[in-house]
Amino acid sequence: MNSPSVLALSRLRVRGRLGGSPADGFASADGRVMERFLGMKVNVRLFGSLREAAGCPVLEMEIADDGSVADLRVALGRRFALVQELGARLRLAVNLELANEDRALSEGDEVALLPPVAGGSGTPKLFTLSDRPLDEAEIVERVAGRDTGGVVTFVGTVRDQARGHAIEFLEYEAYPEMAEREMAKIADEAALRWPGTRVAIAHRVGHLEIGDAAVVIAACAPHRAEAFEACRFAIDTLKVTVPIWKKEVAVDGEYWVDDHA
Repeated sequence: MNSPSVLALSRLRVRGRLGGSPADGFASADGRVMERFLGMKVNVRLFGSLREAAGCPVLEMEIADDGSVADLRVALGRRFALVQELGARLRLAVNLELANEDRALSEGDEVALLPPVAGGSGTPKLFTLSDRPLDEAEIVERVAGRDTGGVVTFVGTVRDQARGHAIEFLEYEAYPEMAEREMAKIADEAALRWPGTRVAIAHRVGHLEIGDAAVVIAACAPHRAEAFEACRFAIDTLKVTVPIWKKEVAVDGEYWVDDHA
């Protein structure tokens, strides 16, 4: 009887132009190969550079009945060098939820391959923290393109009143490395929920005066409805998940606000 590791096999069946010869074997996560195995089918959605490499937006995969996300990644890596190059930066989502490598797959699952949102050396950085004034037009330029049918921006500004207090100025503090990573997760999730959307986020840190822009979010999409949805999702999620804290300095005292930003 075969061991479970041998049965963790995956066979690539492709509809569309891939380049190279069709897969005719089955690869397990530990590299072992068998010639024939029939299992369940899953659909793999591709975006950006991966979609271009495949020549189509959706692949049909046939994997072992007990196959996992890790097995699927191995099979794809054998077909596309880019999958191997991206490594851990390539995230996989199963049925609209980000998935760990040990996630078991089921018949009919939809698996999306999510390349990094902020790419190579020539790509503007999509997620930033800054102690300088934010430029809304520059942030829009980070995401707008020829395929853009609608751009929605949100600009959060410092107001002079909060919870019955007269505000003099604000101070923002952040955990920079984690904050930018969480911003990227927000954009990834938006692209997953509304395919074709791109999101850029910039947030101020340090001292802000009344009227200053504290946060700018730009969301673009082929259609305006998705751009509106993605922008609203981004600001609502940022206030919950991104480690940025706000201190309000009022005429009658100063205090840290419980919720983020």
